[in-house]
Amino acid sequence: MTTDSFSDTVLERSTREQFGVGFDVDKVIARDVDVSRSVQATIYLTKKKQLFCYIHGSAKLTLGDIRKIVSRMGLKAELYVPPKGQPSYFDDIAVKQFRSVFPGRTPVADDDLAYYRTLAPYNPALILIHEVKDGHIYQFDPDARTHWRVATKFAYRRILTS
Repeated sequence: MTTDSFSDTVLERSTREQFGVGFDVDKVIARDVDVSRSVQATIYLTKKKQLFCYIHGSAKLTLGDIRKIVSRMGLKAELYVPPKGQPSYFDDIAVKQFRSVFPGRTPVADDDLAYYRTLAPYNPALILIHEVKDGHIYQFDPDARTHWRVATKFAYRRILTS
C-alpha cells in the first residue's frame, strides 16, 4: 500500500511539473497498464471526480499516436492537456509543420492545421477523459486476436454543469 501511495504522489508531482495541472489523486482505476510494447498508461480519478489518463513510455509518440491509443483503450477524450507554459503547443507545432511543407503560404482555416497537429511530439501525455465508451477499459495484449483485452470494468461519463 505504501508503494501505491508513493506512486500516487509521484504522479501528482509529475503532472504538476510537466503539465501545470495541480490536483489530488483520489482513486487509481488502472495503474501502468500496457498500451503498446513500450508505453504504459495510468487511469485515475481526482478528488473532483475528473477522470484522467496519463500515458508515458520510451517510444517517441505524437498526438496522433496518443489519440489512437486513447480510442483503442475504449476512452473518449475531452481535452489533451498541452505541456506546462505552452497553451498553444499543438497549434504552434502545426503551423511550423505546415510552413515547412508549404513555404510562403499561411494557414487560412483551422482545418488546414488538423493533420499537422497530429504530428506534434507528445510524450508523456495527459488526457482529460469525457467517458468510458462501453464500460470497459482495454489494455494492449499481443497474444489476443484483436491485440486488446479488458483491463478493468469501469463506468464513467462526465456531465457538464454550468
